[in-house]
Amino acid sequence: MAKRLSKVMTSTFLFIFFFSTYVTAEEAPSFSQSLSPSSLGLEREKLSHFHFYFHDIVSGPKPSAVRVAQAAITNTSSTGFGMVMMMDDALTVLPERSSKLVGRAQGIYSSASQSEIGSLMVFNFVFLEGKYNGSTLSVLGRNKVLSAVREMPIVGGSGVFRFARGYAQARTHAYDNKTGYALVEYNVYVLHY
Repeated sequence: MAKRLSKVMTSTFLFIFFFSTYVTAEEAPSFSQSLSPSSLGLEREKLSHFHFYFHDIVSGPKPSAVRVAQAAITNTSSTGFGMVMMMDDALTVLPERSSKLVGRAQGIYSSASQSEIGSLMVFNFVFLEGKYNGSTLSVLGRNKVLSAVREMPIVGGSGVFRFARGYAQARTHAYDNKTGYALVEYNVYVLHY
């Protein structure tokens, strides 16, 4: 009888324990939920192409990119390894600096290779024109500066570019070795809603 009572008590205890765990789990508030894309107004994905020029000015009275950090070996490194630059570069329709401003490239680039001139690029294209005004595209990738064409991923965006993904192709249009001024042509291909 004691064994049977013990088994009943054990079974009852296990039932209450598992039931209370189940009820507690069911009643606990959740921090996530599944949504349908249409509930956020995401109807049809489209592919957009953007073409503009990036003006990186590192010297003179109004630089658009400044060195904010460096490693102990940066100045003796053939690649500038360890240098970190903060930028707020103009994006224009045509190569001339006086051309129409359509946005800014804001973020950081740093010399990330000890064997070749290659930068880690972490920045946003911040658009200032038309329906894209206030929207951004985020770039995170490697820029092998001396290559004719460099490709970097678009990893996201904001505003009209929520859920964006794609890539940016960069081509050096002009470079002044004396001043460090770089004019880079960008073609950006992005999927977005």
